[in-house]
Amino acid sequence: MDPAVRLLRLLSLLPSRPWWSGQELASRLNVSPRTLRRDVTRLRELGYPVQASGGHTGGYTLGAGGRLPPLLLDDDEAVATTLGLQMTASSAVAGIETAAVAALAKLGQVLPPRLRERVRALQEATVQLAAGPVLPAVDPTVLTTLATACWRTEALRFSYTDHAGRVSVRSVEPYQVVRAGGRWYLVARDRDRQAWRTFRIDRIAEPELTGHRHQVTDPPDAAAMVLEATKLAVYRYEARILLDLEYETAVQAFRGRIVEPAPDGRAILRVAANDLAGLASYAAGLSYDFAVLDPPELRTELRRRALEIAARHAAAASSTSA
Repeated sequence: MDPAVRLLRLLSLLPSRPWWSGQELASRLNVSPRTLRRDVTRLRELGYPVQASGGHTGGYTLGAGGRLPPLLLDDDEAVATTLGLQMTASSAVAGIETAAVAALAKLGQVLPPRLRERVRALQEATVQLAAGPVLPAVDPTVLTTLATACWRTEALRFSYTDHAGRVSVRSVEPYQVVRAGGRWYLVARDRDRQAWRTFRIDRIAEPELTGHRHQVTDPPDAAAMVLEATKLAVYRYEARILLDLEYETAVQAFRGRIVEPAPDGRAILRVAANDLAGLASYAAGLSYDFAVLDPPELRTELRRRALEIAARHAAAASSTSA
């Protein structure tokens, strides 16, 4: 094993236990006790406080106050990493809390006193709001796969469950992963629908890298797109309305609303409300011809209203002619 690699391996082992016997450490590194002693001496020269106990049962421990490798983390990066791990320990990524706590324990053992003071000062000066409702956890393997696809600009295929519980297979060109309101989202171009979409990552299952690379052209503002999408998530009902209007024209006509391109070049308007009556009133007031794509309950409500209006009109016309 290369000496530099062996030193890094030794550094990763030492913080994982309060104490290591020399025999076990040498065995884990596949070196002789003499080589181990030489490596420990080298670590001490680099500033790591490796403490040794002699005798037949002698061993090693990494004392507090050691310096992090200067080429890996400077002081600001060490503080940022520590605080980031502390936030991650309460993240919405399944299983990541345990790993973050373990990493914090290792990092805390080698932070110099001056950096521990900075971290403590930031902690005491920071107020964290009470936790909101428990959100579905994200599979870290799924999250890693999506982030890798974004970085590589490599197409993805996955199973997706929408807000109505419908499952479909999506083929997308991933762009960015965004975290908002405690949830994780993927912003990607849906290849079948030829439109940019946001996908809640906790609803994504079995993502697969396809090996097909793509070029990102005219990408959206991913953060703004997620912000708009999450505005709909707080409402009970979400409607998708196909407008008899070209997409570019609809974008101008419905500024501030979520408008998506339809496969035929027309526009799909997305709106939401807590009750069907509000959605029906909004749709009935549109100045353009439209068709409700979903939910079906909205189509039923609009049909009921149309029949009611027709009946009133017929009754009024009958009384007038009489």
